[in-house]
Amino acid sequence: MTTSELCYLTITEAAAGLRAKRFSPVELTKACLERIESIDGKLHSFITVTGALALEQARQAEQALYSGKDRGPLHGIPIALKDLYATKGIRTTCHSAVLENWIPDHDATATATLAEAGTILLGKLGMHEFAFGGPSVDAPFPAVRNPWNIAHVTGGSSSGSGAALAAGLCYGALGSDTGGSIRNPAAHCSIVGIKPTYGRVSRHGVVPLSWSLDHAGPMARSVEDCAIMLQALAGYDARDPASAHARVPDFRSALKDGIKGLRIGLPRANWFDENLGVAPETYSVFNDALKTLMALGAEVIELDGKPFSLARKANQTILIAEAYAYHEKTYQSTPEKFGSTVRRRMLEGAFLSAADYITAQRARAALNERMLANFARVEVILTPTVARPPDAFDSLDPNEQNLRPSFTNPFNLTGLPAISVPCGFTGSNLPVGLQIVAPAFEETTCFRTAYAYEQATEWHRRNPAL
Repeated sequence: MTTSELCYLTITEAAAGLRAKRFSPVELTKACLERIESIDGKLHSFITVTGALALEQARQAEQALYSGKDRGPLHGIPIALKDLYATKGIRTTCHSAVLENWIPDHDATATATLAEAGTILLGKLGMHEFAFGGPSVDAPFPAVRNPWNIAHVTGGSSSGSGAALAAGLCYGALGSDTGGSIRNPAAHCSIVGIKPTYGRVSRHGVVPLSWSLDHAGPMARSVEDCAIMLQALAGYDARDPASAHARVPDFRSALKDGIKGLRIGLPRANWFDENLGVAPETYSVFNDALKTLMALGAEVIELDGKPFSLARKANQTILIAEAYAYHEKTYQSTPEKFGSTVRRRMLEGAFLSAADYITAQRARAALNERMLANFARVEVILTPTVARPPDAFDSLDPNEQNLRPSFTNPFNLTGLPAISVPCGFTGSNLPVGLQIVAPAFEETTCFRTAYAYEQATEWHRRNPAL
């Protein structure tokens, strides 16, 4: 196999190849490190590359696997982490001058869990500063660029995770999601990302943005790969106050069960046309995906999208208020260490009132009630992941962005599992993502629906020309 062919294997394929001894963990790791060295200079997906550590972990994995000590499907698989997951002894920056030289004395639970599963750490990935705002022009590290067209953004805030996977620089990655930060870059980079149910994956050791909205989750190049990663990550952790005492199912058990008779809720009316609405090319690609799901036997039920469209303001109010509460002391003492985008948004948080926050929480409760009513009628909810293709850096307009529907915000407010899967491209070869949402702790339904669509299409097999 060529380096490119090795690097674009899925976790599922790489795990099978390791056990058949077609290649070794050391070969996989060297291939990734060589590819990072050769092409990441124009993408900037990595902030820190842990090459020596990765090769040592690869040698250990190789020895263990060849002696019959198999820890499971992630053993020997090179991965990377969004740079807000604490890594003991390894710099964790949150893409900010505030933490530019922070070296944690502990691992995040998710970091340790993946290490125990036998993964190999290639390094730490770029992001939006503190997962807040958009690409920073004044951060100490360059903004991450989209492998499909480096003039365009990757979406955020897990921008490095999306770019590294699309470019074949790692096999799996971790992201975090407060308003869409796993799903947006998954859509913009044509990879798969799932925001699990709130509390499903521990956030201990993950630098917070908003305590009541933050979710930790996996990103990969296939639906099955995300299921494999979530299997390792899911479970109760007493160190995360929001961690859920919930049974962890076999996330791959129903992947191939099909979707015949599945009831899909489509909240199109009063949402898809909000303000500037969905970009025409995105809408066309989404409609094609909807037709594919119907051809696979799914039934579409129209829902009122108005309650969903009202979620954005509540989500943003809670997010900004909680972010300001977390950063307040640092912001007041050394505001110059924050990038301009984060400073501006932090200032918004400083002027929010208790009444604003409580009103937003009441709106959140009302949305949860409406969501429960919807799921009495349907099994999943379907939307485009993002209302438009990835913007070009030189024409990025945050104000215009706020005039498009946000299809991700409502499911942070409600804490529901939501997955983004590749569903096509625009005429300019920019990716479009399909979002599938299920009831709480029904990630298996997300995976089953996404897998059925993925296997019926070829979008996930396309790679950018780098």
